[in-house]
Amino acid sequence: MNTPRFVTDSKHARAAFLTACRLDVETPKPGNVSVDSEGHGMSAAQFVASADAAADALFARGMPVGQRLLDAVTRTRATVGCNTNLGILLLIAPLAAALEETARPLSAHAWHAATGRVLARLDIDDSRLAYRAIALANPGGLGEAPEQSVHDAPTVALRAAMALAAARDSIARQYAEGFRDIFETGLAAWREVPADDPRIATLNLFLTFLSTWPDSHIVRKHGLGVAQSVTRTARERYAQWRRTLTQTSVGAGNQSLDTWDAEMKATAINPGTSADLTVATLFVALCLDEPGISNGAPSEADAPRTGTDSVS
Repeated sequence: MNTPRFVTDSKHARAAFLTACRLDVETPKPGNVSVDSEGHGMSAAQFVASADAAADALFARGMPVGQRLLDAVTRTRATVGCNTNLGILLLIAPLAAALEETARPLSAHAWHAATGRVLARLDIDDSRLAYRAIALANPGGLGEAPEQSVHDAPTVALRAAMALAAARDSIARQYAEGFRDIFETGLAAWREVPADDPRIATLNLFLTFLSTWPDSHIVRKHGLGVAQSVTRTARERYAQWRRTLTQTSVGAGNQSLDTWDAEMKATAINPGTSADLTVATLFVALCLDEPGISNGAPSEADAPRTGTDSVS
């Protein structure tokens, strides 16, 4: 008896998600937690363990987006006891749901269109579940919103609620605009720097997002002025880093980025939303087998294991 195609695709998608989360912490990114530079009271091992805990919920076939999100956050909190991945989960849940109804062979265009259909179907039940997930995750810097605050019961569908926050939050903007930043800006940046070492392309992704618009997490924690200053600095550091791409290692010529990383962590500045967008783009690229992946499609064997040794 042949294995149903979705079973194979589900395993591939799950492995792609875990690989994306592993690359996120294996790639030193200024201000973010990595295997080489912990910070913000968190470790790389916690991020890997969080991904492993959340994966089954995210890829539960047929589940509503809101339920995937709440289950994934619940499992994450039970595993690491803090918010390591809310932004990632908010991005991956609708992408995973859309993947189930995307025709094969998989293409970015078809997946993007399916994501739009999934977002259009989100209802108030998805809002209620998502609000519960956000409250459970308790992200830093979350304040009151003028409309549809997550501290109150929602009265509109999830996409409509997200649209109200889209101007101030990059993850909410993905819901409002059909994940355009992932499928356009993100994939373009991924394709721009094909490399034997996918960490180079991962860093290119992160610096693209960080240098293009203010990071929402920085805005919430430190205000728009600080976030805009980080964006300006990111443009300068990104241009300097791009000039080092003739080097053969992601670490070559990165002293400036390492110094900036230490400076941001010393002042508790964490470009977490840029990292979330990076993981979501990595997930899409890995599922699509986009150029830049050094050894082809991820497999279950590539997925990180829970525990410190999984990121060593």
